Amino acid sequence: MSNQRIKIFLIAGSALLWACSLATTVEYDANAIIINGERQVIISGAIHYPRSTSQMWPDLIQKARDGGLDAIETYVFWDLHEPARRQYDFSGNLDLIKFVKNIQEAGLYVVLRIGPYVCAEWNYGGFPMWLHSLPGIQLRTDNAVFKEEMQIFTTKIVNMCKEAGLFASQGGPIILAQIENEYGDVMSHYGEAGNAYIKWCAQMALAQNIGVPWIMCKQSNAPAPMINTCNGYYCDNFKPNNPKSPKMFTENWVGWFQKWGERKPHRTAEDVAFSVARFFEKGGVFQNYYMYHGGTNFGRTAGGPYIITAYDYDAPLDEYGNLNQPKWGHLRNLHAAIKLGEKVLTNGTVTEKQYGNLVYLTTYANNATGEKFCFLSNSHNSQDAEVDLQQDGKYSVPAWSVSILQDCKKEVFNTAKVNTQTTIYVKKPASEGKPINWLWKSDPVEDTLEGKGTFKVSQLLEQKGVVVDASDYLWYMTKVVINDTSSWQNATLQVNTTGRVLHAYVNGQYIGAQWGKYDKLGFVYEKPVSLNQGTNVISLLSGTVGHAHYGAFYDLKNVGIVGGPVKLIGSKSNNSLDLSTSSWSYKVGLNGEARRFYDPKFLNGVQWDINIAPIGRPMTWYKTTFETPEGTESVVLDLQGVGKGQAWVNGQSIGRYWPTMVADENGCSDTCGYRGNYEPKKCASGCGEPSQSFYHVPRSFLNKDTNTLVLFEEMGGNPFNVTLEVTCQNGKTISEIQFASYGDPQGKCGSFQIGEWESRYSMAVVERACIGKQSCSINVTSSTFGIKKGGINGQLAVQLLCDGSDPESGRVQIIHV
Repeated sequence: MSNQRIKIFLIAGSALLWACSLATTVEYDANAIIINGERQVIISGAIHYPRSTSQMWPDLIQKARDGGLDAIETYVFWDLHEPARRQYDFSGNLDLIKFVKNIQEAGLYVVLRIGPYVCAEWNYGGFPMWLHSLPGIQLRTDNAVFKEEMQIFTTKIVNMCKEAGLFASQGGPIILAQIENEYGDVMSHYGEAGNAYIKWCAQMALAQNIGVPWIMCKQSNAPAPMINTCNGYYCDNFKPNNPKSPKMFTENWVGWFQKWGERKPHRTAEDVAFSVARFFEKGGVFQNYYMYHGGTNFGRTAGGPYIITAYDYDAPLDEYGNLNQPKWGHLRNLHAAIKLGEKVLTNGTVTEKQYGNLVYLTTYANNATGEKFCFLSNSHNSQDAEVDLQQDGKYSVPAWSVSILQDCKKEVFNTAKVNTQTTIYVKKPASEGKPINWLWKSDPVEDTLEGKGTFKVSQLLEQKGVVVDASDYLWYMTKVVINDTSSWQNATLQVNTTGRVLHAYVNGQYIGAQWGKYDKLGFVYEKPVSLNQGTNVISLLSGTVGHAHYGAFYDLKNVGIVGGPVKLIGSKSNNSLDLSTSSWSYKVGLNGEARRFYDPKFLNGVQWDINIAPIGRPMTWYKTTFETPEGTESVVLDLQGVGKGQAWVNGQSIGRYWPTMVADENGCSDTCGYRGNYEPKKCASGCGEPSQSFYHVPRSFLNKDTNTLVLFEEMGGNPFNVTLEVTCQNGKTISEIQFASYGDPQGKCGSFQIGEWESRYSMAVVERACIGKQSCSINVTSSTFGIKKGGINGQLAVQLLCDGSDPESGRVQIIHV
């Protein structure tokens, strides 16, 4: 038995009751959402209930409320709620009604996107896989079979919400509902049937009689009274198809998702704030962040293919629910500034005046009260602007920024001026000195290596239809008789596959694995094989890494070795044998999955090997135990060193892992400019690093004392490199200023450098203001830092250490003003 040190790492992070038994009216016009007669602009954020846990919901919701949100938006995930036809699950983390009630208790509204197609980088777009096998079905088009299933599920969700009194018309928190999702992007591919389908969606939704408005995002031909809405990075120029409809931004992408092999995307707080401010400047009424908390793709829910387990999305609340600073705080301040003008924005008239190249003053005025509210925007991506508004003052407006002016004469916010601290969370061991003992067990593959399956067909089948999402894996097995081995020396096995991963065995011997990349689906597998005289058994294991979730007819994209061809190619010319139409035997999934090796509560009779666990061995299960870390901080699993597979804690899957899939070494930068249109390759990080190394283990997955960790290692890795870690969030007092520079500091969090100029008093001023305190504030002006020469405006960058910890175990905070 081998002993290793185990490291456990932690990540650290009263609701007001809002209950109303009376009906709430939700109406709208072009300038406002009108709730019980009160004209409002609504700021919302997406939190998907199954991407967190029910124990996390109250804290996430409260942080959203504290961040200045009015509403929380969520999809409804059909595949989770109806995993088998007419068999429903709304328990635990799938308790949609409880989630909505939690939001109501916090005093927030709800936007319910029923879909039931969600996209969402979710496996199969949120459709249950059993739909795929219904006779005569065509998804997302004018198809009677599909429409019947869609209507049954939509009606079930609506009726559940009605029974719980959750629609605003019943006094509940749901003020808006959505049917379908981004269909306008693909509708043209379905021809006239697509137009007919979207009309049917509208009629079916309206017939539900929920008493609140329905929306359709990215649907320019949304039938009245459906409100069509905008998704994207910027929606300031969007106009609804009905002049009486409010201007709504249902998905402001605060970052982007990530695939295995891709760099980590980042969208700056300045650019997100610019997008929001421009939207409201241009008459926006409703704005929703996608995501406000991204969370985790537990189990096999990640779509794609190749989408990673983390769904952090660079959201204001990170994957674990911590504040992603400065984004959370900068947007909170923006929300407060916008709300100052809510009455004028929703009741006033608007005028616009240009002040130079791409610089505009947009004025909202209420002629009855005399109130005014202004946006002073500079959409140039490089030229700062100095604007003289005469009696209303002079203003410096950086390029690609918006200043919000209360009463049109006092700047209360600028999107490019970040006055919120930036926090870096440093993972630290939760316990030291505790040996880790790995037990192990090879997946029982004897039957499949002998070619024994559960059924046979003389063709290569498509994987989705056979597996019906019961597993990532499908065995394809066949036998071939070789009468003359001399003509098959140095033979090659060639497999054409649209699968994502392929493992091959010949006569019980492991030949090797191959996989595709995120940017190229499907590949040709070629490996040399040794063939015997007589019967030879070829066993191929095809693996998926999440099913396609987006695009026209995405449900029809082939997966697996469907059609092949599968060939044996000899060394002699014209010596080739096509096995595609041979008799193929099939088996769904792994024997270890069927026997639930991952679940310590299940009596599966497995005998775990206590001898030294092997390293680099594919198709191997590993098991160990660890003690629950003290505290309330979130726990993460560091899986660097293993290959590819899935991890479970106490029988609950924390998702797929693949740390050996590293990002391209190029395309990253130490600096990240916020100016100019954002796209996911901009401001990327993590070049040459695993796309994901750390995996979230929610506290609710843990027992009070001892826990069981099980890994299924598909490729072959080293489990002795695995550590459990805890990341600290709770800040103590400020003990050390590691960097302080007022002037022109360069770099980013953790790697600041002095720029072309700085005040020599920078360190002294910051130390005097901050040392020994839990928080500190500094008036960032030239005079504070002893610079008397006029006309010089600087920035302040501060990196400090909390609680006297060393940098490897403490929390580092960065303040960048």
